[in-house]
Amino acid sequence: MQRRLWLTLVASWAALSLAACGFELRKAPNFAFKTLFSPLPEGSPLGVELKRSLESSGAVRVITDARFVDQAEVILEVVTDRREKVVVSRNAAGQVREFQLRLRFTFRLRSAKGAELIPDVEILQQRDISFNESAVLAKETEEALLYREMQGDIVQQIMRRLAAVTSL
Repeated sequence: MQRRLWLTLVASWAALSLAACGFELRKAPNFAFKTLFSPLPEGSPLGVELKRSLESSGAVRVITDARFVDQAEVILEVVTDRREKVVVSRNAAGQVREFQLRLRFTFRLRSAKGAELIPDVEILQQRDISFNESAVLAKETEEALLYREMQGDIVQQIMRRLAAVTSL
């Protein structure tokens, strides 16, 4: 009985201390705009995920058709969307031992009237991956997973930067 009382007190104290520190789960971002035009690059997995994230927030409608650009409050221009794979190290025989995967995304945001809201911003993610000739298929799968993880990180960074825009 005394143990149960002790556990209840400890749990209550922990809950009160968390409530007092201001801890709060991350919420969906609030945007200063309701419609966004972006001619996302064809076949860009990052562009598809960004559009999906914006629309799933429920606060923004993404317009990709240039005929309806006049309906958008802001325009997201993609300057660069590039994947890179660079050799980092080789063994004594000249065979590749390690690669560096890079995902580079540069964009700018302007209002429909032409005011620059976010100047050119480059977001770069990079990961190192070892390479082994005997496990080529496994390394290809690992590479795809790393690109997908970097892509998710970049989309979250873009969402936070778009949410930081407070006025048009």
